[in-house]
Amino acid sequence: MSTKTIPYVPYKVKDISLASWGRKEIELAEAEMPGLMSLREEYGKEQPLKGARIAGCLHMTIQTAVLIETLVALGADVTWSSCNIFSTQDQA
Repeated sequence: MSTKTIPYVPYKVKDISLASWGRKEIELAEAEMPGLMSLREEYGKEQPLKGARIAGCLHMTIQTAVLIETLVALGADVTWSSCNIFSTQDQA
């Protein structure tokens, strides 16, 4: 009996063709989230979250994507999961 090993992938993408649409949506949301954007600008070079490992479980929306990208920009290692499949925005 042979066994097949499947490599670990730390993410699951339902439809990768939505990526460019999602990026545009994220850029629009960034314009509406000045607090997070100012944190990136002010502390991005300092990497105050470097070494921090943050796991989250929240509705996966465009706004959540902006939060995650901000945490990463500040140096955190982030793992995320959606808490509700019915509230997930696939383009996020």
